[in-house]
Amino acid sequence: MTVSSIRTRAKEPDQLCAEAVDLARAAVVAIVGPDYVGEHLEVLAEGERVVTHLFGCQDPAYTGWRWAVTVGRAPRSKLITVSETVLLPGPAALLAPPWVPWHDRLRPGDLGVGDLLPAPPDDERLVPLVTLEGDDVVLDWFGDGQDAGDDQGPAEPAELPAPGRSRVLSAIGRESASARWYTSEHGPRTPLAHAAPAHCVSCGFFVPLSGELGRLFGACANAYAPDDGRVVSADHGCGAHSESVIWLAAARAISPVIDEFGYDLVDLPGVSVEETVFEPLSRGAD
Repeated sequence: MTVSSIRTRAKEPDQLCAEAVDLARAAVVAIVGPDYVGEHLEVLAEGERVVTHLFGCQDPAYTGWRWAVTVGRAPRSKLITVSETVLLPGPAALLAPPWVPWHDRLRPGDLGVGDLLPAPPDDERLVPLVTLEGDDVVLDWFGDGQDAGDDQGPAEPAELPAPGRSRVLSAIGRESASARWYTSEHGPRTPLAHAAPAHCVSCGFFVPLSGELGRLFGACANAYAPDDGRVVSADHGCGAHSESVIWLAAARAISPVIDEFGYDLVDLPGVSVEETVFEPLSRGAD
């Protein structure tokens, strides 16, 4: 049994019920034993001739919790009886987080091998492929990649793709994907992108996506790039840019500095510098 949190409490607790501290303590001790019942904390008026006694809980697994024993008596009776005994959390009690349905607890990356995660019928990220109105309209998803919202004039019905694909990304789905990709490690605000010689949009290995997402995102097709096979933003970048070799060759070559006016004498195997007689160089005929 539990004590309801919504009650109309009396202004003052019944005196006889409030004095029944020993009776209330004995009710808890009979259930959990004397070692788990602490001091008497408070008396709460629950109604006419009904009060709740609160005792500290000494169980180390329930720090901050309190034993609540509700007692009462009948009208014109001095006999106090125990109504219920429960364990309730106090102001400083350690509580479990609120329960969240499993489909709301999932996070990107939780899906493992063999797991199935079907999209619900009312998933706001998806719309039926035949939806041809507003921001969700698509002229030809597998054609030239142009959305009907790209100032192409009135939308024309699209030719349906192969059977089995009945829904496509909605405007909400595209916006959430764009925000997630753009702020990821494949976006422009990473140390790799800041150190890159140029943006991905000017790289030959950058394959733009079709449709509206292609305005800002594409796939990297460079096997030597850290983002190979991943979706990157157009203003992302890395050191494997396709034109970085050309820019390097075009850079001005710096000639090495060679000192031709001095030399050092060194010992060679079988030849000692100290035992060698050096003759002055004679100037030949010019």
